[in-house]
Amino acid sequence: MSKNQQMYSTITASGELKLTLKESDMPTPGPDDVVVRMEAAPINPSDMWPLFGPADMSKADLAINGNEATLTAPVPEAFLGAVQARLDQTLPVGNEGAGVVVATGDSPAAKALEGKVVAVMSGHSFSKYVVVPAMMCLPHNEGTTSVEAASSFVNPLTVLCFLETMRLENHTALVHTAAASNLGQMLVKHCANEGVELVNIVRSQQQVDILKSVGAKHICNSADDDFAEKLTDTLEATGATLGFDATGGGELAHIILSCMERALSKNAKGLNTYGSSELKQVYLYGGLDVGPTILKRAYGMSWSVGGWLMPLLLARIGLERAAELRQKVADELKTTFASAYTDQLSLVEAMDPKNIARYLPKKTGEKYLVAAQKDA
Repeated sequence: MSKNQQMYSTITASGELKLTLKESDMPTPGPDDVVVRMEAAPINPSDMWPLFGPADMSKADLAINGNEATLTAPVPEAFLGAVQARLDQTLPVGNEGAGVVVATGDSPAAKALEGKVVAVMSGHSFSKYVVVPAMMCLPHNEGTTSVEAASSFVNPLTVLCFLETMRLENHTALVHTAAASNLGQMLVKHCANEGVELVNIVRSQQQVDILKSVGAKHICNSADDDFAEKLTDTLEATGATLGFDATGGGELAHIILSCMERALSKNAKGLNTYGSSELKQVYLYGGLDVGPTILKRAYGMSWSVGGWLMPLLLARIGLERAAELRQKVADELKTTFASAYTDQLSLVEAMDPKNIARYLPKKTGEKYLVAAQKDA
């Protein structure tokens, strides 16, 4: 009988990360469940904290024992408070992935998925097999491979939900940071399809070139000496008053709001005590910079900064609209929402400190897959 292998993460109260690969029996589906043979699961930035927390991965050590493995790394005592809620708990890891349904429960909805390539957002996708409710699966169109389907949830649905937010909150154009990422390239294509002006902020000429290659119109390089001036001019031209910031920390949200205010107040006359009346909104949806978010309040009184999560937006728009967005992902997976990967790693390879050093920095233009069946 085949065995399952699944990855787990534990941070102990004594200050140690234990990332383990454990062998177990094959999962058994309930009446409304399916068992998915996982073939491809992306390592997303949102996976890093559940995997490693604040551990010092430069001191990680991997021990392999047959079909099981354990990686250990120290967690500095000063950072244990940041993970207090999860201490001494063994947690599954892997937000999303795709594979083939190999077993089902007896319900018609489950049986209808037998043999199909599906994507799942299970929270335990770094595994050879997962059992999930049939209703949680995104069935893909005929001819779609598991690798193509691997990144069906986090990036594509985030892109779609950016525009849903824009329309719900009566904005007409967007600003996006860390814009040469896999997600950012999808957003460029989707905004072009929808006729939405998009201001892309990057930090190097290489990233400018990446975005030009996928058709981006408005690109501002924060490494340029005249970055703020260019950004202000671009915001004036596009009318963008909504930003999505993947960095989180530092002054970038402040700079965006300041430039929005300059663009909106460019032709103001007389006393302008409270700034422009149009709302300037920046949402922080990532944490590439884990430092404090610095705001200097140089943008009048009509502004806002807040957190943003794709699942909360999906809940806000309701099941019917969410289902329409999921189908759009399936239909445009090889075009708008196509993903490219730097390398495919087995479960053990994904735990190797040498490979962790490759994907942990979250470099723009690099994305890695966990291929759980690679060593099967």
